[in-house]
Amino acid sequence: MTQALGRTRLIGVVGPCGSGKSTLISGLEAHGYTCRHIAQEHSYVPAMWERIARPDVLICLHASFETCTARRRLRWNPNDYEVELQRLAHAREHADLLIETDTLSIAEVLERALAFLESQSRPQPQTD
Repeated sequence: MTQALGRTRLIGVVGPCGSGKSTLISGLEAHGYTCRHIAQEHSYVPAMWERIARPDVLICLHASFETCTARRRLRWNPNDYEVELQRLAHAREHADLLIETDTLSIAEVLERALAFLESQSRPQPQTD
């Protein structure tokens, strides 16, 4: 089986709990991508995502406190959420793609990620 252009790259996915990381990774892997769920939201080391995974592409998902809480039935408070966002700040700043998942369906999140990854794997036209 031939690998599609660009699908040998490691795709890292970060975001707060309940933002859709596991769901996106499942979808990307079903399309032949190699992914790594990076639990940056649980680390005090700002660049853990970079040190551990060394992804070729970093996708950062974001969802509001209300959305994350509802999706995962989390028993946390707004301060817990804010701590996760602080821990994700470095990864978010360095992300190749940021997807706000609050108002998107699972299919729409996957569609945006796939479109971005496919656009990155196409050979760029050369200019003189």
